Amino acid sequence: MRLALHEWGVAGAPRIVCLHGVRNQGGHFGRLAEWLAGFHVLAPDLIGHGSSSYEPPWDIGAHVNAIVEAVGAKPAALVGHSFGGRLAFELAARSPKLVPKLVLLDPAILLPGNVALMAAESARSDKSYASFDESVERRFDESQLHHAPREFVEADLADHVVLDDDGRYRYRYCQSAIVAAYGEMASQPPRFEDVRVPTLLVLGERSYLPYDHLLDAHRKALGDLLEVVIVPGGHSVLWDALEETASAVREFLR
Repeated sequence: MRLALHEWGVAGAPRIVCLHGVRNQGGHFGRLAEWLAGFHVLAPDLIGHGSSSYEPPWDIGAHVNAIVEAVGAKPAALVGHSFGGRLAFELAARSPKLVPKLVLLDPAILLPGNVALMAAESARSDKSYASFDESVERRFDESQLHHAPREFVEADLADHVVLDDDGRYRYRYCQSAIVAAYGEMASQPPRFEDVRVPTLLVLGERSYLPYDHLLDAHRKALGDLLEVVIVPGGHSVLWDALEETASAVREFLR
């Protein structure tokens, strides 16, 4: 299954593969890539998102296989946000020798069942807007953005929210794939002990995604291999806290 691929930097430089969350697309990492001079940054649109195929299957195994096919089975640091964090974690568990470093941005490693159900039920409803401006305004409410500059959100949504045949604006994603992803996020992940690679965990100070139920086990399994950074704002750390997040990622990957 072919995935659309966004790229920044020079081919042949050390590779970083960035994986976005649900309802997003690979271009979301463009600003982070600007902070990562000297790297070749690759960011696919996941299955059911952006310009990639919308056809199932949408399970974690299908996502992981498609990512490897898109970027190649070559060494690369992995950066994953939200559902992309779970996928990066799965990739590192599958081939830890190919992952020199792992960055988890407010990851959805294992969602409690009630949280996954609430999110999946919300994703079933049609999200359409009368104008592009309305889609931007609503994104602030729907994503509980706290400090995100409007220009960041507008730039990210510019090629992700499009005019549909009925005259309404919609995101370029498949609702069925989103619902399926929330079910996958509630499934049991690999053990932290099986992903013993240097890891940076960036958590949004006011994120609606819980991680407290996992943090002690993660620290116990990795010890000094785990670095935890708390940044201002909520779940969308590259919008709410770009400078703090990008600085932490850049220093960790050097």
